[in-house]
Amino acid sequence: MSGTEQRTDQRTVADERLRRWRLVLGGGEADGTGQPVTGRDAAMDDALGALYGQAPGPAAASRGRTAGLAASAPAVARWLGDIRRYFPSPVVQVMQRDAIDRLGLATLLLEPEMLEAVEADVHLVGTLLSLNKAMPETTRDTARAVVRKVVADLERRLAARTRATVTGALDRSARTSRPRHGDIDWNRTIRANLKHYLPEHGTVVPERLVGHGRSARSVKKDVVLCVDQSGSMAASVVYAAVFGAVLASLRSLDTRLVVFDTSVVDLTDRLDDPVDVLFGTQLGGGTDINRALAYCQGRITRPADTVVVLISDLYEGGIRDEMLKRVAAMKAAGVQFVALLALSDEGTPAYDHDHAAALAALGVPAFACTPDHFPEVMAAALEKRTPPLPDGAAPR
Repeated sequence: MSGTEQRTDQRTVADERLRRWRLVLGGGEADGTGQPVTGRDAAMDDALGALYGQAPGPAAASRGRTAGLAASAPAVARWLGDIRRYFPSPVVQVMQRDAIDRLGLATLLLEPEMLEAVEADVHLVGTLLSLNKAMPETTRDTARAVVRKVVADLERRLAARTRATVTGALDRSARTSRPRHGDIDWNRTIRANLKHYLPEHGTVVPERLVGHGRSARSVKKDVVLCVDQSGSMAASVVYAAVFGAVLASLRSLDTRLVVFDTSVVDLTDRLDDPVDVLFGTQLGGGTDINRALAYCQGRITRPADTVVVLISDLYEGGIRDEMLKRVAAMKAAGVQFVALLALSDEGTPAYDHDHAAALAALGVPAFACTPDHFPEVMAAALEKRTPPLPDGAAPR
C-alpha cells in the first residue's frame, strides 16, 4: 500500500469513528465533533434523539422536528418503524425497552396497531404480562399472538436439546448392574464387556450386565418448578413456562409448575400450552417464598425421587427462618433442591445475598442460569450430582 493510500485509509477510519461519536453524543454545541449529519445518518439521529435527547439537535430542528415521542400511537408506531429500518434487531429490542421504561409507553402497548409494530422478544412478553389485567378485549388476541410467536421461537431453540439432555440423565439414573433378563440393554452391555471378548469362541463374556429397572417404564422423577412472579423476574417466568411445557412432555417426568408472589398459583394443568401458563401469571406484587415452598412441600410424595427448582431473587417478604427450615426439611427427606437467582439471558441479577448464603450453608448452591445452561442443571439434579455452575459463577 502506498503512503497516499495509507493516509486515505486512516482518514476513512477516523471519519467513521467521528461519525459514530457524533451519533452517540447527539449533536449540539457540546459534542465537539463538528461533524454534520445528513441523509440516513440524520434519520438515525432523529430516532435516537426522540428517545434519548433532551432537546432537538440542529439536524432535527432544521427539518422542523423535535426530540421526544408524542404520547400517541401513530407517533410511536412511526418511530418503531424507523428504528427497525435503521438498526439491527438486538439494538431495536434495547431501544424498545428503554422507550417503555423512560417514556412510560407501556399503556400504548394495549393498542393492537402498536403491538403489530413492535419487535417481539422475551422482555416485551414480560411487559405484556404485567399489563394483562388492564388489557382490553380488542388487544388480547393480538397480544396472545405476539406472546405465542416468542414462545414458539424459544421452543425451537431450547426444546430438542432439553429433551435429549434430560432423557439421557433419566436413562443413566435408571441403569442397574443387576437387571432382569428382559431389562438388559445389550448394546451397552456389549460395549462395557469388550475387554472380555474371546476370539476363539467369537463371543463376549458379559461379566457386567447393564440395563434398566422396571421403573423405566413408569414415571422416574417428579419435578417441581417454583417460580417467583414478582416484577423483577419477568424474563425468568417466560423461560420457566417454556421449560415447564418441555419437561411436562416427557412421560418419564411428573412436572408441576407453581408461581407465586404473596399468593400461590398452581399452573400445572396448563402446561400443555405455555402461552396459557403465561397468561395465568400476574407479574408484580410482593414475595412470600415460605408460603410457596409450603405448598410445594405438601405435594411431594416421593422425596427421594423429587427435584425442586426454586427460581427467585430470594427477596423474601415472608418468614425467613421458616423458609430455610422448609428447605432443610426437604433436603433431609432426600429432595434434590436447586435455587436459581434468575433464568434469563442477562448477567448477574440483583438478589438477596444473605438468603443465598444461608441456602449455600444448607448445601443448596444459588446461582443465575442462562436458558442454554438450564438443561445441564436439570440433568445434574436428576442424577443427584452437584449442578454445574455457569462460567464465572460461584456458589453463593
